[in-house]
Amino acid sequence: MRLPLSRGPITTRLFEQLARPPHDFDPSPVRATGAPLHDGDLQLALFVCYELHYQGIDGVDERWEWNPSLLAMRRILERRFEDGLAQVVPRPSAVPPAAVRPALTELAIAADKGPSLSKFLQREADLEQFREFVVHRSIYHLKEADPHTWAIPRLHGRPKAALVEIQADEYGGGRLQRMHSELFRATMRRLELDDSYGAYLDRVPAITLAISNVMSLFGLHRRWRGALLGHLAALEMTSSLPNMRYSRGLRRLGGDAEATRFYDEHVQADAVHEQIAVHDMCGGFAIAHPGLTGDVLYGADCALTLERLFAEHLIGCWRGETSSLARTDLVAGRS
Repeated sequence: MRLPLSRGPITTRLFEQLARPPHDFDPSPVRATGAPLHDGDLQLALFVCYELHYQGIDGVDERWEWNPSLLAMRRILERRFEDGLAQVVPRPSAVPPAAVRPALTELAIAADKGPSLSKFLQREADLEQFREFVVHRSIYHLKEADPHTWAIPRLHGRPKAALVEIQADEYGGGRLQRMHSELFRATMRRLELDDSYGAYLDRVPAITLAISNVMSLFGLHRRWRGALLGHLAALEMTSSLPNMRYSRGLRRLGGDAEATRFYDEHVQADAVHEQIAVHDMCGGFAIAHPGLTGDVLYGADCALTLERLFAEHLIGCWRGETSSLARTDLVAGRS
């Protein structure tokens, strides 16, 4: 992945630093003034900071990963992001461990009442709209499972074993061709899209970046490990039916078995993962850490809320007969 185009003063300043060898700099002047979840400058800056902990960025010295000045800048951005999440997702109190499962179920049921992106893609989307959807999803799916894997060394016992079981499936049981990220690459290729890592980073809006960033936020901070588990559980609980609709929609548009395999795989796998995530992973974590059950529910609600905002963005654009992707000239701050 190369450094993307800047989207404002934060990314401009950040990218200027990253283009140089690691050095100390003053992070304090960083300011983000827009609504955090829809601020492309803020979300892109966070995404790039986080990416240094994943596959890195071409031309950026790897020693930046743990540079104190950069971490200080990232923390300023994270506080703003956390404030934005708190504005749309109420922070729940801890509940008894036995109440975690029904509470997660209630959140998933409530989320199903929102705008259905999967139904739109199944029944109404044209091929270009489906391709746009895949472009958005490529930001996460090309590194699918990686953010949640950060939790493995932070757990023990039953929750750890449950998470490892889920993640092993995400990584194809050790077989490259079955890794979910590789299955998604096949979908992209069948849709004549660039399947290289981060190829469309300049085209996606803030809300798409926020979906990925919240996983990294939770995954890279031990204090958020309960939220990370709740986030994963919410994804698994709300995955099977939408993925069945995505598959049907893509077949309606002429997609073949290779194009739909990614979605078909999730219909089966996530039905199993849901039970493991809710009962063994989150249930076991709640028993071991009853004071953190509120974090589990918070992480789940964050996942579902951001997905709702994402669906509203895509459907709103498509109903208005406009693209859901950003124009590169506007991303670069040019008129």
